[in-house]
Amino acid sequence: MMKKNKRGMVDVSNKKDTKRKAIAASTLVMGPKAYKGLVEGASPKGDVLETAKVAAILAAKRIHEFIPHCHPLLINQVLVDFHLDKKAYAVTSTVEVNYTGKTGVEMEALTASSIASLTIYDMMKWADKGMVIKETKLLHKSGGKSGDYKRS
Repeated sequence: MMKKNKRGMVDVSNKKDTKRKAIAASTLVMGPKAYKGLVEGASPKGDVLETAKVAAILAAKRIHEFIPHCHPLLINQVLVDFHLDKKAYAVTSTVEVNYTGKTGVEMEALTASSIASLTIYDMMKWADKGMVIKETKLLHKSGGKSGDYKRS
């Protein structure tokens, strides 16, 4: 007989509010045609990076709808930045999420950077369906019981 698991969303009611920050990045690699189209603003769907920025912000605010054990948070700030790498035909979406509360925002930053890459893919797939989201990673987190983390 299988043992029932009674675990679920973590109770954070006894935790103290602390200032928290997480920064994550996701890199999308594309071919030269798609990269040129991105840089020149040639997407038939409109401004790619502005749309990806809005998508990232929306994703950070709604992560609890996608990942079952994440708490809904009243996020203080979401910052989105893009780095274009002409040599690699790549765009890296970096997202910083700031929050004061009882739980971390790593999942919000990781998901937001991923959604930015997926949005860019969607808007540029007319030029290159072989694009690859190369990596999504946590770069930094601060606050909370587990302390600070910085990717070396």
